[in-house]
Amino acid sequence: MTLLEDAGTGMPVPSAGPRHRDAGGWAAGYARALWASAQTQPAAPAARAGEPATNVTLYSTTGTRIVLDIARFTAQPGPAEMELLDRCVGPTVDIGCGPGRLAAELAARGIPALGIDVSPVAVLLARAAGATALRRSIFDRLPGEGRWPHALLIDGNIGIGGDPAALLRRVRKLLRPADAQLLVETESADIDEFHRVRIDACGPEFGWARIGAPALAAQAEPLGYHTKSVWHRNGRCFTVLGV
Repeated sequence: MTLLEDAGTGMPVPSAGPRHRDAGGWAAGYARALWASAQTQPAAPAARAGEPATNVTLYSTTGTRIVLDIARFTAQPGPAEMELLDRCVGPTVDIGCGPGRLAAELAARGIPALGIDVSPVAVLLARAAGATALRRSIFDRLPGEGRWPHALLIDGNIGIGGDPAALLRRVRKLLRPADAQLLVETESADIDEFHRVRIDACGPEFGWARIGAPALAAQAEPLGYHTKSVWHRNGRCFTVLGV
C-alpha cells in the first residue's frame, strides 16, 4: 500500500495502528452497528433468503428506532457525495470511514486521504478499496494532529459517542489553525437528540446522537467554528464548518 504522507509534512502514515481504546464505551457498539448487522439482529426476510442485510436498526431506551442504511454506507459515492468531495482540495481525514468509499474516491482523485474507523472489518474493506486506513478511535492520537486542512463526518458520524460537542472539540484539535474545513452530514430536520441504543435486546448499550444543522451550528460556534455553508441534496443535509 502506498503510504500517505502525514498531512503534507513528509512523514509516512503507518499502514496499521495499535488496538484502539474504547473511548466512553461506544466503540464496540458502533462497530457492531455498522459492520456486523447481519450477525447481531434477527434476519430480515431478504437475509433469510440468502441476500445481504441492507440496514440495521438501533433500539433506543426511549422506544425510538433509528434505522441506519448499511446499503448506502457501503455503496459507491453518489452525486451528493461527489459534490461534497469536490470541496476537499487538500489532505483529508475521514472520521468513521467505514469501507473507505470516500477516502478511496479522494485517493483516486490524487487527494491525500486517511480513513479511520474502530472496526477491523471496515479498515480491511477500506484498504481493499484503495484507501489508506487505520484502525483508530477519533479519541486516540492520530497522524497530522493540528495540520489537517479538511475532515469529514458523513453518514451519521456526527452521532459518534452521543456527544457532538465533545466530538467537535476533538476534531478541532486535528485541523490546522486557519482556513481548515470540517464537512458534516446532519439530519435534515431541525433536531438535537441523545439516545442510549442497542442493536438488539441483548446487545451492549452505547450513546448515539442525532443533530440538525441549526443545533450543530449552535454547538460548534463556541468551539471556534463558523458555518460557511449549508445545503440539501436528495433528502440529505450537509454543513461546512470553517475554523
